[in-house]
Amino acid sequence: MSAEFADTREGHRSAQAREGAGGPAARACDRSAGFHLAAGRGAAGPYVLDVSPERAGWGYSSLRILELPPGGDHSFATGDSEWIVLPLSGGCTVQVDGPKEARFELAGRESVFSGVTDFAYVPRDARVRIGSRAGGRFALTGARCARRLPARYGAASDVPVELRGTGSCSRQVNNFGAADVFDCDRLIAVEVLTPGGNWSSYPPHKHDECRPGEESELEEIYYFEIAAAHGTDGLGYQRVTPSGRGRGTEVLAEVRTGDAVLIPDGWHGPSIAAPGHDMYYLNVMAGPGEQREWLICDHPDHGWIRTTWPQQPVDPRLPLYTSPAPAGDPR
Repeated sequence: MSAEFADTREGHRSAQAREGAGGPAARACDRSAGFHLAAGRGAAGPYVLDVSPERAGWGYSSLRILELPPGGDHSFATGDSEWIVLPLSGGCTVQVDGPKEARFELAGRESVFSGVTDFAYVPRDARVRIGSRAGGRFALTGARCARRLPARYGAASDVPVELRGTGSCSRQVNNFGAADVFDCDRLIAVEVLTPGGNWSSYPPHKHDECRPGEESELEEIYYFEIAAAHGTDGLGYQRVTPSGRGRGTEVLAEVRTGDAVLIPDGWHGPSIAAPGHDMYYLNVMAGPGEQREWLICDHPDHGWIRTTWPQQPVDPRLPLYTSPAPAGDPR
């Protein structure tokens, strides 16, 4: 794990003060170093967050968060990775130069809490220019890959919106880059929205070993935005625990807008939204498996929670929004 991703210790000190220097929360926080990237800590060059395989110390997954002022633009080489340009706020143009040129106009959205967005897929071995007339914030989700697929536009109306879990485990998943939805070589990416007070990424689960038909080996990045309320910035919490067999990632992190958590292995969840503050996170995954698939294993101590879901209603606050109707659809 790169030293530039070393976490700040303020949160660790507060946990130590509550439980004593040797308490369990203190030990978990100490192990979080390098895996919890507080906003701005993973910045590099023009990006406010820049997670590459080299910086993360793994093989495939990448995430960059790009902020552009009105009239701003940014160019980058895709290199050995495929990318999806996903507006978080604002719209943009995406120009792809390479063996086959392409240009996409992304309408984007006001914020991650306001609606589903369109997006653009750009292949490896290309040059890309992103420009924004009004400015905005854009996620570049990436994965090292072998195949060079064609550049493509993803319409917001084609994004499946899934409601997962029930009761206090209810959440919404925008499956824009899910393995069975949008064709990529290795990249898998989805958005999750959790109403304030709910737990998502629950029961805790893992995908850190290849067991054909049962579990995929996937590195994962969580990028967070938390809704403000009553003039107060939001917060949430993310937990990761070791899955054994030499896999020792452990994180207990208070997360705020702009934070990221790196998950090379381990049971991850819950992702906890503080009451009154809706939580958004962007999941970026990739791994070495021959099949591009998301297969998970529930934590054996907590998987039983799924059996309670049929007896409970989905949180009535969901969906926060749905996919827009296609152009010309009278809905």
